[in-house]
Amino acid sequence: MASEKHFKYVILGGGVAAGYAAREFAKQGVKPGELAIISKEAVAPYERPALSKGYLFPQNAARLPGFHVCVGSGGEKLLPEWYSEKGIELILNTEIVKADLASKTLTSAAGATFTYEILLIATGSSVIKLSDFGTQGADSNNILYLREVDDADKLVAAIQAKKGGKAVVVGGGYIGLELSAALKINNFDVTMVFPEPWCMPRLFTADIAAFYESYYANKGVKIVKGTVAVGFDADANGDVTAVKLKNGSVLEADIVVVGVGGRPLTTLFKGQVAEEKGGIKTDAFFETSVPGVYAIGDVATFPLKMYNELRRVEHVDHARKSAEQAVKAIKGKESGESVPEYDYLPFFYSRSFDLGWQFYGDNVGDNILFGDSDPTSAKTKFGSYWIKDGKVVGAFLEGGSPDENKAIAKVAKTQPPVANIEELKKEGLQFASKI
Repeated sequence: MASEKHFKYVILGGGVAAGYAAREFAKQGVKPGELAIISKEAVAPYERPALSKGYLFPQNAARLPGFHVCVGSGGEKLLPEWYSEKGIELILNTEIVKADLASKTLTSAAGATFTYEILLIATGSSVIKLSDFGTQGADSNNILYLREVDDADKLVAAIQAKKGGKAVVVGGGYIGLELSAALKINNFDVTMVFPEPWCMPRLFTADIAAFYESYYANKGVKIVKGTVAVGFDADANGDVTAVKLKNGSVLEADIVVVGVGGRPLTTLFKGQVAEEKGGIKTDAFFETSVPGVYAIGDVATFPLKMYNELRRVEHVDHARKSAEQAVKAIKGKESGESVPEYDYLPFFYSRSFDLGWQFYGDNVGDNILFGDSDPTSAKTKFGSYWIKDGKVVGAFLEGGSPDENKAIAKVAKTQPPVANIEELKKEGLQFASKI
């Protein structure tokens, strides 16, 4: 008979949201034996953003246990011992293959069952693979993805094995930009390929993107836009040697890194819980349509109060904050204390080379660029505002100080009116520091 374990609270998933939820449970006084985290990964929750940044540095690279949660937000580092001290059970290397919300039962690939009273779904996203689309040759060796620390280890091994070789990065979003920079710093010959007319199209305007593309080009990164990879060549060992593009050209490659997005991992719950916009629909406390079942992080489609609409947000900041909100709501329900509704200000950031940008709010409406966006400047500082219905609703800043970043966040939060757009352009960052 396979084992069965019962817990009052189960967090399914072992990423950022899971780690921050565990810390909040501990803060709220969870009793030993009440809480379990079930994760398919082999390690305790860690700060995932490190994988595309510090983990890939040629010198002084980040390694576990250095970046377990909650160091990414200036909190304490929760090592495996922390969980055992708190009586929180970390159930690692365990993939759940069946979830029955009616009987409150989870079943693992090995046939073990786990029952719960309250479930937090923190399954995150899976990476979209080219083999999912049947791209020819997509299962050749050294075609790599990045989601988990295992993936990062494979990438580090490939970087070492193919020292100074040629790398092709497929995708022009976060992963594409951060990994092109990382590979360049590791002395690879790097080409980025993406189908859109410019990089990071979900957020960047053409003007913002032009700066990053020029900066990368000056660093020696080649950029091929408006086409996609349609196939790969491999040698007799099955190692990738070239990437075939739809536009007919062929790029030599020792390593290919693919970053074409993720998919929220909701399959286990299909038909058992209300879904919306590709995620699991929740209220402002992250409770789903099934009482006692919560969804946090990438998988949750929640009410974004500021914009009065349901959204799903794939970002570490929301993973952390949604986790804390859900646990506060769970404990508030038990003690009869009310918890304020989640009121999230969208926040995105990225770092690569010597660059670092932050964005707050909503990138809708008219857009203006301010500051010095010359990619050859010694110290670039430029930004952008989005204006809708006469108010600033979004703000972006490259090269900002902590105070300046706080100022643009405040702009996005308070949505100040704008009388004259030309004036705003001239004022630039000054506009933000006055608010």
